[in-house]
Amino acid sequence: MDIRGGIKSGPLSVLVNCQGQGTLTVSVEPVGLSFPLECVDGEVSSTFNQLSLKRARDHGTVSVTAPSQVRWALTVGR
Repeated sequence: MDIRGGIKSGPLSVLVNCQGQGTLTVSVEPVGLSFPLECVDGEVSSTFNQLSLKRARDHGTVSVTAPSQVRWALTVGR
């Protein structure tokens, strides 16, 4: 998913929820942030990460990789 308008300096927040058995990985580029979330059957797992960026980037993307049995939702805020 492209971050429209690029990534501005200051805080960048990433919230992800998942359900289903498996490990989900979120990546933010070109920042180089990547983090996993262990997802389980029958309950919602969540994690929240916030970065403080010193400089803006002209473009940015957030991607999620997860097994097909994992359902997920992602929120990104500036």
